[in-house]
Amino acid sequence: MATKPFVGAASPGEDRPPELLSVAGDIRQTRFLPSPVQLRALARRLASILALAAIDVGGLAGSLYLALVLRELYYGEKPILWGLPWSAEAEWLPFLVLVTVLVFWRAGLYASREQRAGAGRVVSSLLLVTVITLAFAVGTGYQHTTFGLYTTAFVLSVIVIGGLRAAYEMVTRDVWRLAGVKRRAILLGSGERLIDLRRALGLGRGGIDYEFLGAVTVDGSAPGLEPLGMLSDLPQVLERLHPDELIISGVDLRDEELLDLVEHAHQSGVKVRIAPTTTELLTQRMDYVPGQGVPLFAVRPPVFAGLDWTTKRAFDLVVSGLIIVAAAPFWALIALAVKLDSSGPIFYRDRRVGLGEREFGMFKFRSMYVDAGARQAGLEGANEASGPLFKIKDDPRVTRVGRFVRRYSLDELPQVLNVLRGEMSLVGPRPLPLRDYVQLEVWHRKRYLVLPGMTGLWQVSGRIELTFDDLVRLDFYYLENWSIWLDISILAKTLPAVLARRGAY
Repeated sequence: MATKPFVGAASPGEDRPPELLSVAGDIRQTRFLPSPVQLRALARRLASILALAAIDVGGLAGSLYLALVLRELYYGEKPILWGLPWSAEAEWLPFLVLVTVLVFWRAGLYASREQRAGAGRVVSSLLLVTVITLAFAVGTGYQHTTFGLYTTAFVLSVIVIGGLRAAYEMVTRDVWRLAGVKRRAILLGSGERLIDLRRALGLGRGGIDYEFLGAVTVDGSAPGLEPLGMLSDLPQVLERLHPDELIISGVDLRDEELLDLVEHAHQSGVKVRIAPTTTELLTQRMDYVPGQGVPLFAVRPPVFAGLDWTTKRAFDLVVSGLIIVAAAPFWALIALAVKLDSSGPIFYRDRRVGLGEREFGMFKFRSMYVDAGARQAGLEGANEASGPLFKIKDDPRVTRVGRFVRRYSLDELPQVLNVLRGEMSLVGPRPLPLRDYVQLEVWHRKRYLVLPGMTGLWQVSGRIELTFDDLVRLDFYYLENWSIWLDISILAKTLPAVLARRGAY
């Protein structure tokens, strides 16, 4: 059955639910095709990473070859056959390349220019590579003619790779300037603070010059800068000018206004930098950006989008298909037990509210008697859950088989069908029944910006022992920090939580 907008499930006398969010799909999917600004930035990042990796691999190979040649010169009594050192190097080079690239990546040596670690991190990383290689060689019983080769190769690689990287930084800085590449920025502030910010930012950052497109203000005053409009004009300004960055300073905004402002910028593919004098509301989502006269903090987008979302959807489809195939015999046993225990259907489609506050039917193995819905009103006084939730530990509507399958969350297994239909994800905020939904406060509704999940942070963080507001805050944390690795982590923790029967009844 196709999803439809939720039009209300309130009992007579109850208020109608608030207006629906205008969400066409999971917000992680909204920018599958990157904007031109994002494409340019992505191309520069990929070119930088590939160039640095080529420098490191070439420098490593050259340093190792030179170390082998020096060893032959020191110990050898015959003329050097130049191909022999290369033959010896070829045995170890693939292993060394893999270890070096991984260690350098972990050390931040492939980060963006303004955040990339310097020469000191190159030295410490190469030392770690040397130690790992020596430990591996000793552990595998490799026969060494001399251990001095490790010291020589380490010193040479520090000199060669460090020198090549320094040359790369200087050359690329000049190339960017000759090519006219600039960091297009809009300032947001008011009065004298804009003048101070413009002066402190200087001409550029990380070797790329600034092009200040103008200022958006809250008081109409933009001294020394092109006035682009008032704060209310910001969405149109971003769409019209497509800047690389929005730099905010000295703006006295309510929390909700600042959050909306940042969300508008991220939806336009614009990076947000906040000077430290502004609100600390978003400090947990900030990364320090070095290399400035005034410290700037980059506000990360609230969720991953595009390719990561596609990866998540593919992961959902593959895992759900495997669950259906692998658990088919087990499903048959549960279905038989449900049918023999009480009269009624095997499956139950519970009306839930999901993505964009739209109603859908969530599949479950039936765990209650068929008249459970009619009996709920008489049980409201026995509700043991906080907030809008409805939970009773010894619910009289639950069947004998239902009590078992609910205790181990087996009644939830058919929701993989909802995942295949695109109505749910394996991991996400749990969809609420209509009875619970109509009792939500407005601030709770941000949880409906993404697909609901079979499991989530609720299931691995205490479940019913938490208050409803705490559970909603877990949903917000998930929205702000989502990644495919967070999903995998939650899935890995779900089974132990289910087996431990934490909060499930």
